[in-house]
Amino acid sequence: MTTTLENRRIAFVVANEGIEQAELVEPWNAVVAAGGRPELIAPEPGSARAYHHLDPGDSFTVDHTTADADPSRYDGLVLPGGVANADRLRTDADAVDFVRNLAARAPVAVICHGPWILVEAGALTDRTLTSWPSLRTDLENAGAHWVDEQVHVDGALVSSRKPDDLPAFCERMVDAFAQPEPAVPAHGSGASLGAST
Repeated sequence: MTTTLENRRIAFVVANEGIEQAELVEPWNAVVAAGGRPELIAPEPGSARAYHHLDPGDSFTVDHTTADADPSRYDGLVLPGGVANADRLRTDADAVDFVRNLAARAPVAVICHGPWILVEAGALTDRTLTSWPSLRTDLENAGAHWVDEQVHVDGALVSSRKPDDLPAFCERMVDAFAQPEPAVPAHGSGASLGAST
């Protein structure tokens, strides 16, 4: 049986700079391939710049700002990594509020440095997850149990460590997003993540 995300709207929450491109693009494409509708949410309107580790990558059009996005409209949350992305995002109060509210009621898929905002949102007490290894102490101090695994699923929380884990991460992410009833019907078959000019 094919996993489908028809009528599922998935929020990809990022900073406007410093996203690890593969950790944005591959999960986005997996959501689209499964019939879901991803939307890019960032603190500022316009575009969000991705990187290939330290080398500049593409810029992607922001659909909604963290101040304007309504978490009740989404059925799942993806938090890509990238050190600068994750560090900037966790200082945006609107992003923290959005993530806190959505994570309380919907599946969350997070990779690499992405869990930093979950620390700020107070969403990790008694949860088990993996991440880039340097986050281990931060996550444990936030009340989480850290594991070193390619992908770990704790209820509706799917986590992975790094870009090499993306195939397993995307598969388990789509499975998690297919479980709940959709919050609202989505129109269209899913937007492509086109680089902005």
